[in-house]
Amino acid sequence: MPLARGLTALTSDGNNRLLVVCMLLMVFAATPLRAQSYTDLRDFDCSTGCTPYDGGRLTQGADGYLYGTTGYGGTANKGTIFKVNTAGTSYNVVWNFDGTNSGELPTAALTLATDGNFYGTTAGGGTSNYGTLFSFNPKTLALNVLHDFSSAESSSDAPPIEATNKVLHGVLYGTTQSGEVYTFNLKTQTFQPLPYKTPGDPNASLVQASDGYLYGVSQVGGKDNAGTIFRVSLAGKVKILYAFTAGTDGASPTGPLVEGKGGLFGTTYYAGSSTHDAGVVFMLALSSLQFTTLHIFVGTDGSRPAAGLKAATDGSFYGTTAYGGANGVGTIFQITPSGTFTHLFDFTGMGGSVSGNGPGTTLMEDTNGILYGLTTYGGANGTGEGDGVFYSLTLPDITPNIILCCNWWVILDQPVLIFGDNLEGVVSVDFGSVPAQFRLGSNTYLTAFVPSNAIDSLITVTLASGGQLQSQQIVHILPKITNLDPSSGPVGTQVRIVGGGFAGARAVTFGGVAASFNVRTPAEIEATVPTGAVTGKVDVTTPNGVAHSKQTFTVN
Repeated sequence: MPLARGLTALTSDGNNRLLVVCMLLMVFAATPLRAQSYTDLRDFDCSTGCTPYDGGRLTQGADGYLYGTTGYGGTANKGTIFKVNTAGTSYNVVWNFDGTNSGELPTAALTLATDGNFYGTTAGGGTSNYGTLFSFNPKTLALNVLHDFSSAESSSDAPPIEATNKVLHGVLYGTTQSGEVYTFNLKTQTFQPLPYKTPGDPNASLVQASDGYLYGVSQVGGKDNAGTIFRVSLAGKVKILYAFTAGTDGASPTGPLVEGKGGLFGTTYYAGSSTHDAGVVFMLALSSLQFTTLHIFVGTDGSRPAAGLKAATDGSFYGTTAYGGANGVGTIFQITPSGTFTHLFDFTGMGGSVSGNGPGTTLMEDTNGILYGLTTYGGANGTGEGDGVFYSLTLPDITPNIILCCNWWVILDQPVLIFGDNLEGVVSVDFGSVPAQFRLGSNTYLTAFVPSNAIDSLITVTLASGGQLQSQQIVHILPKITNLDPSSGPVGTQVRIVGGGFAGARAVTFGGVAASFNVRTPAEIEATVPTGAVTGKVDVTTPNGVAHSKQTFTVN
């Protein structure tokens, strides 16, 4: 508008003014606004897997392929594990579920763990017909059933996640009154139900937030039985943080939470507006636990978001609704952390410009900067509603990036697998401003080692061309003690505690007794042996956790 005013001020009559305005309209018409673009990359066919369910979002592997599951189809029509390239031109079924042995109806996504295996669940089959917990090796294509869920445990629609302690944590439906949290220890290969119960029907995977706690949602429970947001400690203790009321705050959250600027963000399947009952987008502040409704769906902009939100590198969240929109078969939307909502696309079913129906899987962002998703139905194949679609959403500004396998919590000298594109020419890897040693693997991955002075920051990879790639999220450095110098002495001795991850240290103890200390660098603390100290381990507590010394400090 200021430009138009400036140009029209130079004219001396109405005709010239009209001419300039018309010229401007022609310029703007010839230069359309940049927008997101949708591409149908592949239509599923039940002969090779079909009907990817709500929990089955895609996961990027070390080979650059995207891995996912279909609820049905395959050789036994019990579902599949597949891998597909980002162009959709190379699609391979890497496992066919058989029902009794490996389970059936894999409605959950696959989680890639630090041991190199994918982990997931089936909602049916197995020895008790309540589903299985399994691992899948992408190199050998071998699937191993780790646990058959019992009738008391019920089944799961969510994959486990790997927490900071390198233990998998997952949720089970349990009974109608309460769900269940379980762990699977990667080292000991043992399954263990935790003693504390969650509210009923937790069908979305947990997420570990920057405060170290695990967060989840339940479809029911709370005062109004409209669902909850809950928190789980690594020991399994459960605390309900918010109970939905089925009002403008929504009801029945079904998609996983995601951490973004200010807190945790998510969606509910129902309520919001009493007229439409179409769901909401919400935020829960981590610091204050204040709940905010960011958007209420009214049908035309979408209805019933079954999936969670994807925090993209452009700073916005992207999500889908399973119903609503112009054709009643779902939408794609964008929302900012402050709640600015944009309705992007309406799905068009078994054909049309946005082929797909019932998108229920949470979008994922590949290291190429493009978002990818699945619809349960739609596409050109099958009968009735269609067999499903694999699609991409290209943002106006594509930002290639890197991701860490397989969580954002790392520790000194730990090898960290980094995924990306065209990584053969990497010349440096930096944790914040601290250089790290690294080893090239292929054009799609490399291995870096956490440097001692690293602090919580983005990771940057520099290419030979001078281009740089940054991680999608901030990496969190777990504290580690490698040496005590000296390892013995009387009260008042100055002790150098050497290791890493010490930034922001809150406490140092000798044999459980608090000491005065000074954080000299993220890799070194100078502490004074306190009065009353006894021979024992030295502990350092930081915002990211507690480090215990392997050495025993002897108080003379």
